Amino acid sequence: MLPQPIVVPAATPQVIVVVATPTPAPAAAPAPAVATEVDSADSVEARRIAIYERAAPAVVNITTQVVRSGFFWGEYPEEGSGSGFLWDDQGHVVTNYHVIADARRIEVAFGEAVASPAEVVGADPMNDLAVLHVDSVPEGVLPLEIGSSAGLRVGQTAIAIGNPFGQFERTMTEGIISAVNRTIETQSSVLRGVIQTDASINRGNSGGPLLDFRGRLIGVNSAIYSPTGTSAGVGLAIPVDKVRRVIPALIADGRYPHPWLGVEELGYEISPALAQALNLPVESGLLVARLYRGSPADLAGIRSATDEVILGNRRYFVGGDIITAIDERPLRAWEDLNAYLDEETEVGQTVTLRIMRDGQESTITAVLKDTPESLQRQ
Repeated sequence: MLPQPIVVPAATPQVIVVVATPTPAPAAAPAPAVATEVDSADSVEARRIAIYERAAPAVVNITTQVVRSGFFWGEYPEEGSGSGFLWDDQGHVVTNYHVIADARRIEVAFGEAVASPAEVVGADPMNDLAVLHVDSVPEGVLPLEIGSSAGLRVGQTAIAIGNPFGQFERTMTEGIISAVNRTIETQSSVLRGVIQTDASINRGNSGGPLLDFRGRLIGVNSAIYSPTGTSAGVGLAIPVDKVRRVIPALIADGRYPHPWLGVEELGYEISPALAQALNLPVESGLLVARLYRGSPADLAGIRSATDEVILGNRRYFVGGDIITAIDERPLRAWEDLNAYLDEETEVGQTVTLRIMRDGQESTITAVLKDTPESLQRQ
């Protein structure tokens, strides 16, 4: 259906007093106004074109081969594809971990250039990031300019470049930043501080760059939220400030250390109703059920549950410490603790926990360790 014209009501007439003056030059106001609009549009288009021409050569197409196992056919190869981008002048390419996970063969192609083998330098499944290395980069291709995600605001322009469906290389789409600081749980990780955009992102765009209107990297496109598997206006990107923390560690050490306290999330988030039912001394906090043996929390002296109580059809482990704050940050949910550890601490850092034990408040310090490999989601 064709769009219907919008009827704009005429302005209320005003009385105008005419005063005799020398004959003025012909009014030319409308022409400059139109010209200004055209100039402005040309300027916006010119900037968009400049961004693409500067950034697109650094965007790569990644193809992978993974060996799958089937009941009838045994092992068989499966092809996959994704996007990535040149990080530095040493041949390092950044992409999503899920693009290259379990791949036996990885190839990278810059535009129409012949694909060449790439090796995995490092990977961080928990942040869905990985670094590849290629031996050669086409002449003249420059790494992307790195921006910042700290000051992003809803409504800013967002530009995505990638290879949707593995065949439309270096496709550019534009939208806005729809939201910031999202927390998204995927099949393999919990991503925090995520940028949401309505720039069209489809399968195959994963690992490609999200840029601002100055062509600077502000995120790594990681996922879409869609009931159909194609773009539905909800694209998700890992913020570049997190990327800047993780990638140097992957290049240097092959992995990124994640701070770990060692309290199992089998405990409970205390609410006023639960506090009343269990006769707890506080109405918010984290009730510790179990600890990992030898973990920072265990070594610091945090106590786990000693008894169990059944309320209705639920079983509660009680008698353990209640953690109410970390470094003076109140804790009301496990996500509060996990987000603080992930975003604001590092391995080896000492944190102060405020706890309730036997009705008495006290503080305990713990030195954070690296999350064991067995506990990092794969």
